[in-house]
Amino acid sequence: MSRRRYRIEYLPVAENDLLDIVDYIARDRPTAARAFVDRLDRAVARLAVFPRSGRQPDDQRLRAAGYRIVVVDDYLVFYVVRSSAVQIRRVIHGARRYDFLL
Repeated sequence: MSRRRYRIEYLPVAENDLLDIVDYIARDRPTAARAFVDRLDRAVARLAVFPRSGRQPDDQRLRAAGYRIVVVDDYLVFYVVRSSAVQIRRVIHGARRYDFLL
């Protein structure tokens, strides 16, 4: 039995988040930045097959809007599942207050 595969879409703001994170890490540790991207890519690729595997946020407003979260190292990947796609909406450091960003 084959599973349905969802398309992965990064919103532009999430792409910018990711570029900023990788630039920040690469300043001091380029190898660590590449390794982070690899771990994030693997985590996001799993969502194509298991789109609801991320946890629901504690914030009720985000939960009601259908957000889910995948944790990659110290970062939170916020996404929503749409009919045939997983939309990556933000990638934010876990120590940041994020409710106002989404």
